Amino acid sequence: MRRPYLAAAALTAAAAALLTGCGSGDDGSPSRPAPSAVGRLGAGFVAPGTTPAPESTVTPQPGSWDGVRPSDGYRVTLVTAGDGQPVRTVAEAVREWAEEQDVGLETVTASGDSDLIPAVTRAMDTEADLIVSAGDDLVDPLVNVTPNHLDQQFLVVGAELAEPTENVTAVDWTGASFRGEGLGTPSAYDAASFTPARCAAAVRAGTAAVLSGRTGIVVWMDDF
Repeated sequence: MRRPYLAAAALTAAAAALLTGCGSGDDGSPSRPAPSAVGRLGAGFVAPGTTPAPESTVTPQPGSWDGVRPSDGYRVTLVTAGDGQPVRTVAEAVREWAEEQDVGLETVTASGDSDLIPAVTRAMDTEADLIVSAGDDLVDPLVNVTPNHLDQQFLVVGAELAEPTENVTAVDWTGASFRGEGLGTPSAYDAASFTPARCAAAVRAGTAAVLSGRTGIVVWMDDF
């Protein structure tokens, strides 16, 4: 059973505190070059000649993301909350992808409700190119934090933000789709839908979208 969420006021206050202490490069030190995508998305990822609008949903054809990988030096931080089977399966999929792609990976784990926003803060402190979240409990904290850090890319796997900013990409499917903000668990929620195969495809499709600049959207993964 999921833990109760922090009160909205507490989340907002904690998120506001991040504005004073979290940006990378604030000390005047030079930023390292941002790694980029190697390869291109297949034609079936989005409709030919179109660019997905912010907050829109795309349904890519299976494998249309296979031709994209990160360039050397790409760094990812995985932030997790909870220890249920869906969280564990997503986390393992991220670890396997990082190992296969030779991606630098760090992991930050929230220790409880009061540590949700601090865990996101610690993830941002790693100055990773991408922060991947696993766990429905992180959705509301991300809603509060992500609009204040548009230079940091986030990928949410197995859930989505109700109104994501351009730096938040989600991968979702029927059986997942948690959106936070007091909306509760969707009636179609099914923990068994978080299979290793689906989560592996979701991580690959989501990272390919981010690397290719298709951010701020929902990648729908009923077919993979």
